Amino acid sequence: MLGLIDEFITYLAVEKNSSAHTRLGYKRDLVQFYFFLKEEGAGPDINRIAGADVTAFVYSLHGDCKKSSVARKISSIRSFFRFLVKKGYLSGNPAELVSAPKVDKYLPAVLTVDEAKCLVEAPGNTDGPEPLRDLAVLETLYSSGIRVSELTSITMREVDLGAGTIRVAGKGGKERIAYLGKFAIESIGAYIKKRGGESSGDAPLFTGKGGRGISQRTVQRLVKRHVLKSGINKNPTPHALRHSFATHLLDAGVDLRSIQEMLGHSKLSTTQRYTKVGIASLMEAYDRAHPKAKLK
Repeated sequence: MLGLIDEFITYLAVEKNSSAHTRLGYKRDLVQFYFFLKEEGAGPDINRIAGADVTAFVYSLHGDCKKSSVARKISSIRSFFRFLVKKGYLSGNPAELVSAPKVDKYLPAVLTVDEAKCLVEAPGNTDGPEPLRDLAVLETLYSSGIRVSELTSITMREVDLGAGTIRVAGKGGKERIAYLGKFAIESIGAYIKKRGGESSGDAPLFTGKGGRGISQRTVQRLVKRHVLKSGINKNPTPHALRHSFATHLLDAGVDLRSIQEMLGHSKLSTTQRYTKVGIASLMEAYDRAHPKAKLK
């Protein structure tokens, strides 16, 4: 079965163009399922796996995993068996009728315009390469709405400060053009000028120690550090700047289709989450401000 899992992961990479992060998630879920089957005596023979085995695996997860994690693991197993059916290894999918738990829908965390401004400007105007880098990173995330994974993979070749654009590779390797505002352009330019070092087309835009490209973990740490400096009463992740970017554009009257393109969403329904965020913010503002919003 482990060999078939590897074949499935290769299929995701070659035929589906799935990201390394996605492939790693599938493999982790499927290997966990494999070891569960082995411990329970179902064995690694795929022809012996039944829907009851998948259900037993799901029950074993309750109490240890969030609903969203359980749902993802079921989806991974379904996709794996669907692949095996497609390739002729199986005649049916034993996971097809296994129900996933209903996942609670959470509204994405969003900063107000003032909070976003305080966070982005927290590094200050100091002249050192690291503060300039942090400022450029925060300005880029909020100005363009790109994902952290997209930001950390940007090379010098993909940045056009004259046009105010970045070419990014989104999920599934799908390329799009992201736009930079005036402050992001200025901060990136100042950072590049100050840092020195390798500046060829393949060199990473944002670097850390040894001139290597910064990691997503580094971005998480720098955001956390500057949240403390900013004094805002929230604990946002780097992704909150992407959510804030979308919500603030929507509040300013930009249409959903345009925001969908800028975010790189394949489905409009994904972008529509931000309409709910906007409504939630309006209701909060109403409750705070209107004299008859709440009964005393």
